[in-house]
Amino acid sequence: MHLQPPPHRLPYRLPLPDLPAALPLYGSHASRAIEQLAKQELARQQLPAHTLMERAGAAVFRLSAALAPHAHRVWVVCGGGNNGGDGLLAALAWQQRLQALGGEVYVTWLGDASRLPDDARHALALAQQAGLRWAEQPPDAPDLAIDAVFGIGLAQAVRGAAANACIERLQHLPCPLLCVDLPSGLCADSGNWHAQAAPSASPLRHTLSLLTLKPGLFTHHGREASGQIWFDDLGWSALSLQAPAPSAWLHGCSGAEQVQAQHTGWAAPLCATTPTAARQRLHSPHKGTHGSVVVIGGQQPGAHGTGMTGAAVLAARAALRAGAGRVYLGLLGPAPAPGAAAATACAPSASRPDTAAATPTAAPLPFDPLQPELMLRPAAALLHDPLLLQEAVTVCGCGGGSAVVPLLAPLLASSPRLVLDADALNAIATDPALQAQLAARLDRGWQTVLTPHPLEAARLLGCSSAQVQADRLGAAQQLAERTRSVVVLKGSGSVVAAPGMVPRLNGSGNALLASAGTGDVLAGLIGALLASAAPGLAGAVQASAAAVHRHGRCADRWPTERPLLCASDLITSL
Repeated sequence: MHLQPPPHRLPYRLPLPDLPAALPLYGSHASRAIEQLAKQELARQQLPAHTLMERAGAAVFRLSAALAPHAHRVWVVCGGGNNGGDGLLAALAWQQRLQALGGEVYVTWLGDASRLPDDARHALALAQQAGLRWAEQPPDAPDLAIDAVFGIGLAQAVRGAAANACIERLQHLPCPLLCVDLPSGLCADSGNWHAQAAPSASPLRHTLSLLTLKPGLFTHHGREASGQIWFDDLGWSALSLQAPAPSAWLHGCSGAEQVQAQHTGWAAPLCATTPTAARQRLHSPHKGTHGSVVVIGGQQPGAHGTGMTGAAVLAARAALRAGAGRVYLGLLGPAPAPGAAAATACAPSASRPDTAAATPTAAPLPFDPLQPELMLRPAAALLHDPLLLQEAVTVCGCGGGSAVVPLLAPLLASSPRLVLDADALNAIATDPALQAQLAARLDRGWQTVLTPHPLEAARLLGCSSAQVQADRLGAAQQLAERTRSVVVLKGSGSVVAAPGMVPRLNGSGNALLASAGTGDVLAGLIGALLASAAPGLAGAVQASAAAVHRHGRCADRWPTERPLLCASDLITSL
């Protein structure tokens, strides 16, 4: 079957469901394998040798023309690989368009003619024959720029003054910029940034991912560097190829089956802004049907006058707003003196601490005046209710401080569904016995979700936060395998990983979430969705991915005229 790209049409925006289906993401190695499979299939169909690159160049031209339909001065920066070849073919298409309009295309080429791959050599020959205008510097006031310097092959620092200078210039142009496959400087696998000039966010920046979607676009620096992400599979999904396993799955965009049917041969935007659909419930269930959540944390002020009560309150309110039928809140007392803490840890009753050890002094308020539906209990009373712990999801660690330490062993032993955050993770990171107890939970079929930020993940892995950020997908998967738990690695492009499963990347959220308390809200949200989730590891993964997506969508929908988003505001928008 001869697959021809359909005629140019304006791109459209895809709907975004509440519980998003997943799109496969392929790293550089898998993308190269798919490229070879597609070329082999096209050759079997007796199509020209450079068909795939010609489709890529046509896709770049179509989208760039839609983004800047009135452009008369176009700057295309091309590297020496196949990414640069895509840019050269797009420049040729622009030259044909602008010749009749009196416009001009300027091409800055940074390649080495003696080291070109076959497809790029073919594109360069066509460009030379057509008499493209070569320029070492960009034109004055371009109407459009196309970045085709580096693609999936970049895995180390960008070398060469000319390449770094062009990337820096592209970062600050006041005109629309279309990046071919990836923004030059971005690692396709990790989202690390390898150029000298720091990436800058701009509403004028777009990235067209070709053939496959790359995980680096959606995590670490990829979110800010890529701008609006578009995808064109160049027709390979219609070839029925046996693709390799994905490197990750993307959540927070349209269902894979919808995109696959719609975007073949032309670009479709991802991460749209369609409002989340309301959750539908049957009429007959009661509050117990939607599950219970127990939140334990919120160390109250001690001798030094500092307390973290608000963290647990935020988590509990979020769980209630997210749909849990009942939410119990157990606040912890002030941290015990060092000697008392040691005595508690060594006591014979440490497997189930008594009331005095678990909550040293403070009695909680009789109710939460802003959310009176919350059921406040002493933390020790909740720990001594085995039926409740068996039935509910327990969220532990939000603002727990050192007071949470003696509670972890009994919770790990008695709560079949457990979400661990913040201080609970820090305590586990320093205690091999707790680590062994944590890893053993999966053998019992129990659900455990860890919600670390990069520094907490680094403590659990015994490395630095910089090492975690350098390979977020790998770090999350390593932590999931080590703890035998579901891991939600928070940050730009949050990762949901589980032992033996391909990790998932979240496509929703923005920088508004970088404020105190939003992680506590996420922990409560995960607890609420886990309370009504299917059993087993798959159910915990689905609940966690849905919670992370919903959490990010609240920030995406936040009104632009309100520049600040507080954690309490986030709860009201759930």
